Amino acid sequence: MLRRDYAERDYLIKFLTAEFGKKMFLVRGAKKRGYKMAADILPFTIGEYVGDISDDGLSYIRSARDTTQFLGISTDIFKNAYATYIMSLIDLAFPDGQPVGQWYELVARALELIDQDQNPAIITNVIELQLLPTFGVAQEWRQCAVCGRTDLPFDYSESYGGLLCQAHWSLDPHRLHLDARTIFFLRQLSAVNLNQVGHIDIKPATQKNLRRVLDLIYNNAVGVHPKAKRFIDQMASWEGRLKKK
Repeated sequence: MLRRDYAERDYLIKFLTAEFGKKMFLVRGAKKRGYKMAADILPFTIGEYVGDISDDGLSYIRSARDTTQFLGISTDIFKNAYATYIMSLIDLAFPDGQPVGQWYELVARALELIDQDQNPAIITNVIELQLLPTFGVAQEWRQCAVCGRTDLPFDYSESYGGLLCQAHWSLDPHRLHLDARTIFFLRQLSAVNLNQVGHIDIKPATQKNLRRVLDLIYNNAVGVHPKAKRFIDQMASWEGRLKKK
């Protein structure tokens, strides 16, 4: 998740682990030419690591086995940006040293899907939606936030923290006026099991609306602004300029 210099020949590397959540490890000699674990400590690598765990001082990585690098993510600037953003959200959502439960497997699966050419923006949307409760932001995606109905058209209300059915649209003059397809995918992606995901095909206009909703929630309710997200926004503006030309 993070790597920085430590002394002349060593690195401090933060790993996301299944057992201990986010944990910082000292990797001795990692800067030396020919270091035997050089490939094992590259960003976006998954595998089994052996070391010493300390609750108070530094922990150490001593060896690795069965490691695999997500080469698609490592070599593609767009995939890398979304994967980095996902890892940044996890870093912000959980304190270091706290087990993350199912999120280890969810993140691993999300990176696998992005690496395999699934739409990185949509996989990221899934993580963003499902991570909201961890940030203490419980949006209502299943039913109307006012009456609980599920049989009428919906719209999103920031004021009511979720969906409003048509019978209560008048309660929020600032509702987003989202189309039915965007509402459908908000509801589906908020509950989808990434382990059962095949190919997700969403039209560009719907993707833009999903981004609009999630930006609103993360800016106003969650209040986190990872650098990786700013880079993704810049990439979107680059794509827009290229299409105009």
